Amino acid sequence: MSTLTILFVLPLLIIFSYLFDAFAKKTKFPSVILLMATGIIIRILVSFTDYENFSFLENLIPVLGTLGLILIVLEGAIELEITVEKLPLILKGFFAAFIILIANIFALNLIFELVLQLEPASAILFSIPFAIISSAVAIPSASSFLQVEREFVVYESTFSDILGIMIFNYALRQLESNQALIGAEPLIALGLQIVGVIFISIVITYILFQLMRQINSKVKFFLILALLILVYAFGKLFHLPALVTIFIFGIFLSNVKSLLPKFLKRNLDLEASERDLNEFHTLTAESTFIVRTFFFLFFGFSIKIIDFLSVTPLFYGLLIIMVMIFIRYLYFAITSLKLKPSPLAYMSPRGLISILLFIQLKDINYINLDQSIIDERVLLVVILTSMIVMLLGTIKKTQPIEEPIFSEDESVSIEMDLDPNYSKQDDNENQ
Repeated sequence: MSTLTILFVLPLLIIFSYLFDAFAKKTKFPSVILLMATGIIIRILVSFTDYENFSFLENLIPVLGTLGLILIVLEGAIELEITVEKLPLILKGFFAAFIILIANIFALNLIFELVLQLEPASAILFSIPFAIISSAVAIPSASSFLQVEREFVVYESTFSDILGIMIFNYALRQLESNQALIGAEPLIALGLQIVGVIFISIVITYILFQLMRQINSKVKFFLILALLILVYAFGKLFHLPALVTIFIFGIFLSNVKSLLPKFLKRNLDLEASERDLNEFHTLTAESTFIVRTFFFLFFGFSIKIIDFLSVTPLFYGLLIIMVMIFIRYLYFAITSLKLKPSPLAYMSPRGLISILLFIQLKDINYINLDQSIIDERVLLVVILTSMIVMLLGTIKKTQPIEEPIFSEDESVSIEMDLDPNYSKQDDNENQ
């Protein structure tokens, strides 16, 4: 492909991605599906040429996916406001992510092991990627939600990403060392590791924040991003949950006024810090847009339509998604005490994280994806179906004219159902 051709294609793809995002905001149709579809179409068009060297995708897709994950978690964290009043919502997001994640892993592991006759080690490792909510899809898709709902989606999907990766690395480490997955010693070690990572993350966050304040050059935010990526790489090298560092840094950066001790605020120009935050947030959002665009385009490009002529992947994919939808619906029905829970019950798309962890499975000796019943085709069915379910479950939601105003008491006791279409008038009509 010539340089001139690339110069034509790349800007056009970015323009298409921008139009897809605008279309998604109007229709709530996930732009990710449109990006993958565009990649598939480009692959079909390219097939009519003599160009067949697509080996570059094997390394490019994981790199773009990892960068996208870092940026999405960072962007989501920056948008969150941490206050005492919002602590119940944060806890609800965490427990929703944890309980649903564990329930999905347990249920899928049983199906893979007992029904599909997979080996126990393979069954558990295949279960985890499918169980994780994709913040790369969920957060942008919740842009039209009420603020409290949008924040819940950010909390839940981000915690799902972090917890899912931690559980995957933990399971992989235990299986490779032929140790039990559940036991007092490994779980205590995991807990101590998490506490240590949180402490180190706070120290790194403070250092990066001070560095950002001290640098007078106009080109400083990409330096901070580079350092964050470097921290993540070191975390991956030592099998540590480095996403925690990214999340804590974003939270700290957007909540300096409330989280920073008073004695440190005295010599701090808060107005300058707020300007830096706005600039950094803009840079992060723009970078996320570019990386997410090309990740899903290239992922779609890597898909071969001929591989989907079999009905088997469709059946397995639908079975997996039905189990996960049932678990999530049941959780929200129980926690909200309503048979018809809010559209948040359908807000569980799969995407970037699932793809990244699935790619890691290729490097495991005792797993052969080419001969496995569960493969990339099943993964794609689950991803697309989960997005369609999300679309259908939230399609009745409308953009509110104003954000809801909660009193101090109301903000502490936010209900899990959080349905903006619900009103007291509905109760009167029902009576």
